Amino acid sequence: MTKIRYRKADVDGFNVFYREAGPAGATALLLLHGFPSAGHMFRDLIPALSDRFRVIAPDLPGFGQSDMPPRDKFAYTFAAVAEVIERFTEVIGLARFAIYVFDYGAPTGFRMAVRHPERITAIISQNGNAYEEGLSEGWNPIRSYWQDPSEANRAALRAFLSPETTIWQYTHGVTDTSVVSPDGYSLDNFYLARPGADEVQLDLFGDYKSNVSVYPEFQAYFRKYKPPLLAVWGRNDPFFLPPGAEAFKRDIPGADVRFFDTGHFALETHCEEIAAAIRDFLPRAK
Repeated sequence: MTKIRYRKADVDGFNVFYREAGPAGATALLLLHGFPSAGHMFRDLIPALSDRFRVIAPDLPGFGQSDMPPRDKFAYTFAAVAEVIERFTEVIGLARFAIYVFDYGAPTGFRMAVRHPERITAIISQNGNAYEEGLSEGWNPIRSYWQDPSEANRAALRAFLSPETTIWQYTHGVTDTSVVSPDGYSLDNFYLARPGADEVQLDLFGDYKSNVSVYPEFQAYFRKYKPPLLAVWGRNDPFFLPPGAEAFKRDIPGADVRFFDTGHFALETHCEEIAAAIRDFLPRAK
């Protein structure tokens, strides 16, 4: 196992924190986390892969240890987040790489792939959605805010930011919750409690509508370029349903879709199995 190094990259004045491990010349894999987490969600996966792959896990803008500038200085939209992470890859010298996308990491990574398909060698989607049939009824309160961005509808979304909801996201659909470490959700709750973090997250809830509107662009990219794709999906995810994983086969017939008996944060319970699937998949994806 190679050592994990913790760094910050200056991305045009925006500090992006990231974890990196593995041989410099090895196949590169960019790990993109989701809500309400940060790169620490890959704390077990990185050591399981870094003997064979160069693994990089940045914290998205506004998350973790990356900069969280005031909302009047940075627009918290998924387009802006993707632009920062795209520039981050250029700053650290990633020319071609595979992406592991989860939750918010999916629209971030898929935007990058649409803009620069020549850079993406493969996609691993862990509950990273690109199809409307993958969205559960759990999105209904957020959909209400998309349709009517009133203060009342925005305030209703604060329930998603509570410590109890974060723990529920980690444990819902998990057969044995004793295997879910409290470290992950406790750190997420620490970051969510920072001054201003709530408004940042509410902005992103509202802007997720933009991701749904560009799902057809993501799907067109899949059909045209047919990137090697592995879906490793927690089948009991309350937000992203199994049909969203199966839908990848519609546009990429050779997609490898695997389900695990767990919830949204599948790495918390099935890291060993997911790491094994990646170790098998990535060498074949070249």
